[in-house]
Amino acid sequence: MLEKITDIIKDRDLIVPKILFFNYKKIDITEEELILLIYLINTSSCFNLKKMSLELNVNSKDLLKTINNLVEKDLLEIKVEKDNNICSETICIDKLYQKLSFILINKEETKEDSTNLFTIFENEFGRTISPMEYEIINAWLDIGFTDELIISALKEATYNGVSNLRYIDKILHEWKKKGIQTSKDVEIDKQSFNKKKNKNIEMFDYDWLNDNE
Repeated sequence: MLEKITDIIKDRDLIVPKILFFNYKKIDITEEELILLIYLINTSSCFNLKKMSLELNVNSKDLLKTINNLVEKDLLEIKVEKDNNICSETICIDKLYQKLSFILINKEETKEDSTNLFTIFENEFGRTISPMEYEIINAWLDIGFTDELIISALKEATYNGVSNLRYIDKILHEWKKKGIQTSKDVEIDKQSFNKKKNKNIEMFDYDWLNDNE
């Protein structure tokens, strides 16, 4: 008996796209809306509110509200089709797939950009970066530092003859304190620093880490 029940459970597995499961919050949907979308992915497109309500064990009023929310979020459409003068409603989730496609494309582009960033580091250091260094660079990206700013910090470090990520990390966080977000901001801040120093006639090397002004 138990084996038969197990077989029934296995036979009724649902298809859940991985990109949807791990990114549903990025498209601003709730758990209830996620469950409904998974249901729609695995069933026919025919819009039968009573049948859906029974199978999902949700009252029709709440289910209709969830459907309307998804329509407003531009993730599904209710279409009216006519066949032999008989009208029927269907649910189309093509817009959901479009949004998921954009997420996937952005992930691939980010991955490609990150690969280029690691290559730049290896070229500057003249060696392959270690797994630990790889994780540190990824951590900078997760925090929100852009590729542009990370590369600027890398160039600043190599200009000062330093080729370790700890030094670059200090530079990045000093820039963050100053509100520096782009390479242009770096140049503006550097010029401002030099103008202040030039007032004392003497020329000083620019040191980001020791600039407390």
